[in-house]
Amino acid sequence: MNKYGTILVVDDNTAILTAMRYLLEETFTQVLTISSPDDIAKTMAQQPIDIVLLDMNFALGVNTGGEGLFWLRSIRKLHPQTPVVLMTAYADINLAVKGLKYGAADFITKPWDNDELVRKLKDVLDMQNEIVSLDEMEKEHIRRTIDHCHGNLTRAAELLGITRQTLYNKMKRLSGENHENSLSNGQDVKESDKDKRL
Repeated sequence: MNKYGTILVVDDNTAILTAMRYLLEETFTQVLTISSPDDIAKTMAQQPIDIVLLDMNFALGVNTGGEGLFWLRSIRKLHPQTPVVLMTAYADINLAVKGLKYGAADFITKPWDNDELVRKLKDVLDMQNEIVSLDEMEKEHIRRTIDHCHGNLTRAAELLGITRQTLYNKMKRLSGENHENSLSNGQDVKESDKDKRL
């Protein structure tokens, strides 16, 4: 059975962390647990995390979910590609929906159903791996076309059905200012000199 990488579980209740460790060790290569959200940034800086399971409330007697939303935004800012699944009490569904608006991938209600929890975590990671942005698809298509043309940008532009200038603009937009310099080779320099002469 293929395992799903590393999960970070953040909850101030040590009994929940222990239960999660036992439940998720079959599904994930590594199950990291921390009881203080203050350790999230340090833990995520020390090693790659594939998914975070985050409780919404940490202060004793406070059930507003404000802390969970704060930590959700912090994770999304530092690690925008890492999906976060929120854990919330059943009565906090509105709060979980607010979390989804802030970028959470999904939410789990407490008390949870073990099979549903594992299924949701797998689904989030499966979706994460399947979805490729249009910019990434375009960038890969352009790269493959340029490789196919052995770096000849004029020929690549023709195959793509765009002008050479449009290709340059797309390369610049997709990869930053210095990309066209890194892709240029002797053949491109010769072609640009040839273009100037024409």
